[in-house]
Amino acid sequence: MRGINDLKPTSNPIKRAYLYLEEWFNLSFGEKWNPLYHLGPLTFFFFWIALVTGLYLFIFFDTTVSGAHASLEVIINEQFYIGRIMRGLHRYASDAAVATIFLHIFREFSQDRYRGIRWYSWFTGIPNLWLVGLLGITGYWMVWDELALFIAIGSSKLMDALPIFSDSMARNFMPGNLGGRFSTLLAFLHLLGLPMFLIFMLWFHVRRLSKVEISAPKGLAIGALLALTVLSLVVPALSHAPANLSKVPTVLHPDWFYLNIYPLAKDWPAGQVWLLVGGITVLMMFMPWLPKKKTGAVAVVDLNHCNGCGQCADDCPFDAITVQARTDGAKWKNEVVVAPQLCAACGICTGSCPSSNPFRKTSDDGLLKTGIDMPGLPLDQFKRQTDEALAKLEGDIKIMAFGCDNSYDVETLSAPNVAAIRFFCIGMMPASLVEYALKNGADGVFISGCRHGDCYYRFGNHWMDMRIHGERKPALRARVDRSRIRIFGAADTDGKKLKKEFQAFCDSLASQPPPTGAPHTTAQAEEARHD
Repeated sequence: MRGINDLKPTSNPIKRAYLYLEEWFNLSFGEKWNPLYHLGPLTFFFFWIALVTGLYLFIFFDTTVSGAHASLEVIINEQFYIGRIMRGLHRYASDAAVATIFLHIFREFSQDRYRGIRWYSWFTGIPNLWLVGLLGITGYWMVWDELALFIAIGSSKLMDALPIFSDSMARNFMPGNLGGRFSTLLAFLHLLGLPMFLIFMLWFHVRRLSKVEISAPKGLAIGALLALTVLSLVVPALSHAPANLSKVPTVLHPDWFYLNIYPLAKDWPAGQVWLLVGGITVLMMFMPWLPKKKTGAVAVVDLNHCNGCGQCADDCPFDAITVQARTDGAKWKNEVVVAPQLCAACGICTGSCPSSNPFRKTSDDGLLKTGIDMPGLPLDQFKRQTDEALAKLEGDIKIMAFGCDNSYDVETLSAPNVAAIRFFCIGMMPASLVEYALKNGADGVFISGCRHGDCYYRFGNHWMDMRIHGERKPALRARVDRSRIRIFGAADTDGKKLKKEFQAFCDSLASQPPPTGAPHTTAQAEEARHD
C-alpha cells in the first residue's frame, strides 16, 4: 500500500520553464484571467469568432474562381470599417486559435497531463491539427489570389504523390478547367464539411472530461476580442494580387500558422514532406505510451457507507463515476459506480463524500471507512497519520499543513511545531479534517495545492477552496474560525512565495488569542453534529 508521503514527483526542466512563463503571465493578467490557464476555452472562443465572421463574409463572397478575389476586395474597400474588421477578425482569430492549440499541447506535455487515463484526449486531439490546418488552407485557397495559386501548385504536388488519384490534380488549374466542380468542392469543404467534422472530433476530444468550458471567461474573452479588433484595424488582412496562371508570383507573404508546409514542399520531394508530417503526427499520437504511465489503484465504493448522494460523481473531473439505482436493497434510492478505465486515482471523490469524516466512529474492524475510498491512501490511514502528526507537535504555535503530490512540497515546512501531510490531490482532503485538526491540538491549518486555476486534476483545488468557504458540499461548518485557516496555491517553482505566505500566517496566529472550546470533543458528539 502506498504511504501518504512515499512519492513526490520531481519537476523536469520543461515543466519548470513553463511554470515560470505562467508566473510571468500571472503578473501581467492575474490568476483569474491568465490566458495560459484557459487555453482550451480560448481556442473554442477563437473558433466561434472565426465562425461568426466567416458567416458574415460568406453573405457577400462570390465562391467562384472568377469572382472570389473581386468580391473580397469589395468587402474590404466598400464596407471599409466593418469589412476590414470582419476579415481581420476572421484571419487573426484563426491564427490565434492555432497559437493557443500549440500552447495547449505544450502545456499538457510539460506538466505530464497526456499519459495514463488522459491518453484518450491527447490521442483524439492530435488529428484535429490536420482538420484545423485544412480549414486554413482551403480558406486561403478560396480567395484565388497569388498566394492561393502558390497553395494550389504546392497542394497539387503533394496530392499527386499519393496513389489515390487517377488523374493529376494539376489538371484542375489548367486554362479552361478552372472553376466548376472543384471550386464548389473547395467551398463545401471550407464552409460546411471540415467545420462539421471538426466539431464532431472536438466532441470526441473532450467526451471523457466533465464540465468542459467551450468559451473563455467573460473578461478574458472581451479583452481578446478587443485586441483582435484593434489588430484588424492597425494591420488589416489584405489579399495578394489576383491569381494569374501565366505569371509566377515573386513576392508572397504566407500565413505561417497555416501555410508553413508549402515553402518546404516547394524545395523537397513530396514523398519526403509526407514522411515528415506523417511521422510527426504518428509520433505525437503515440506519445502517451512513450513510456506508459502507471495509474494508482482506482477508487472503490463501499455501499455500507454510501447513501447515493452523487456528490462524488458531480465532482469527478473525468466522468469516471456514475449514479445508478440501488442494487443492495438498502433504504437509499441510488448508489455510485466507478468506471476503472476512466479513474485517474486522484482521490477527489473521497473528499467529496459526506462519510469521509474523521469524527465518525470506526467500523467493527476498527477502521474508519467512507462511501468511496482510495486503496492507495484510505481515509483511515490519513486520519491516523494526522493523529500521529498532531501528537508530536511542540511549541507555542502548532500548525498542521496539508498539501498534494503535484504542488510545492509542504514537507519542506516541517518543524517541531509544524506537521505536514500530502494527498494525491488537495481535493482529496475532507473539509472536516481541517476542523478535526483544529479541535485536536492545531492552532492553525495551512493548505497548499496547485496554483489557482491550474490543478493537475482539473478541479481539486477549486472544490477544496469552495468546501472550506462553505460554497460546496461537504462544506466546512460555519462555526470554524476561518482566521486560523490559510489557503495558498503553489507550484514547484513557488517555494519562496509559499514560505513567505506561511510565515505571514504564523505571525497572524501569534497575534490571536488561543483557540476557544474543548480541544477533544467526543467522536460520538461530533458524528451527530456532522451527520
